[in-house]
Amino acid sequence: MKKIGLLILLSFCFFSFTLHKYYIALTEIEYVPKEESVQMIMNTFMDDIEVAIQTEFGKELKLTTAQELPEANAVIYAYLQNHFKVTLNGTPVSYRFLGKETEGTIVYFYLEIKNIKSLNSIEIQNDMLVKNFPDQQNLIKVKIGSKRKSLFLNKKNDKGLLKF
Repeated sequence: MKKIGLLILLSFCFFSFTLHKYYIALTEIEYVPKEESVQMIMNTFMDDIEVAIQTEFGKELKLTTAQELPEANAVIYAYLQNHFKVTLNGTPVSYRFLGKETEGTIVYFYLEIKNIKSLNSIEIQNDMLVKNFPDQQNLIKVKIGSKRKSLFLNKKNDKGLLKF
């Protein structure tokens, strides 16, 4: 899933012939019935998330440097909780922040929701980065069994519901 996300982000950048940067983040969500969990991988450009967190919390993450903020994961998790909300089967749920990983200029966040016996609907509210980057687009791809659905969220439309 991580490689597909990276390819999508790189494709958007590659096909940009304008002088401005593309602002896009991808969240891949998969329900794993055997583990009764919803597993999420979110990726975005590292500099974009650092700008957003600096603006909101006044903290410089300095990801991937020797000066990386010791509480970087906690600050990122707080930011995500403010801007990325999940509702499963009509009930708002909390997710765990499992960690982060970087690859070049991309940062991946790993999230999980446990004890989910079945999944019929998922609602996502995602206004990540739109305060700092009005052109920000947040692509959400959901896989439940063999079914796949997507949402494309932005500043004007930051919430969507998928039924399975």
